[in-house]
Amino acid sequence: MIDMIAEWVARAKRLVVFTEAGVSTESGIPDFRSSNGLWARYDPGEFSYQNFIASQDARRRYWQLGCEIYATMRDAKPNAAHVAIAELEQLGLLDALITQNVDHLHQRAGVSPERVIELHGNATRVRCLSCDLRYPRDEIQSRLEGGEDIPSCGPPCNGILKPSTILFGEAMPLRETQEAERRAAASDCFLVVGSSLVVYPAAVYPIHAKQSGARLIIVNLQPTPHDPYADAVAHEKAGPFMQALLQRVRQIRSHVVRP
Repeated sequence: MIDMIAEWVARAKRLVVFTEAGVSTESGIPDFRSSNGLWARYDPGEFSYQNFIASQDARRRYWQLGCEIYATMRDAKPNAAHVAIAELEQLGLLDALITQNVDHLHQRAGVSPERVIELHGNATRVRCLSCDLRYPRDEIQSRLEGGEDIPSCGPPCNGILKPSTILFGEAMPLRETQEAERRAAASDCFLVVGSSLVVYPAAVYPIHAKQSGARLIIVNLQPTPHDPYADAVAHEKAGPFMQALLQRVRQIRSHVVRP
């Protein structure tokens, strides 16, 4: 089956890749929704956007948790799946990368930032909700690790700071969601990697792609609700599968470009 998928990918004119937590777990970043994930240990409703805005105690708890999670993200390295996706771009195949991940590992692996559509934001940036001043997360992380429990914007603003990620109850970014829908509908090959495809509205993009005539390929360790109508499904780990796929794509491309 991987040979057939490689043929589709290698000959795609508008390949779109869609990723979620299953890509980054192999880099040591825990997921959120598995039986051992973050929301099995914490109540996600406690970390809603509304609570974050309304309560200093909620912001304190959020930053305590965020400090731990960001330290893991900061120290993580791109894995074989991230690298393989970046190399698909180098082969001239990647039209866009849509991701629900916030860890910045795709960019660190070499994917061009302009091709990355981040549906849930990016944890490496922080912004002030009052004056919109932007901060590198590393700067805020240093303040947290130095003992500051609720970081705020500098004077005279002193506004609420929030990581540039989407919290429960917060509106999805309009520009990114519209662009993701457009790219999905325009794709001729839509490759899902490491996503359970249960989080909406993001999980609708494979449907847009399929309904528009694209081949739909799903690579995920566990079954997804979209498996029944996908053109190919591989219940495998993202890193090893993507590396094997990349090798076959290179072989096909090398024969295509030879006279």
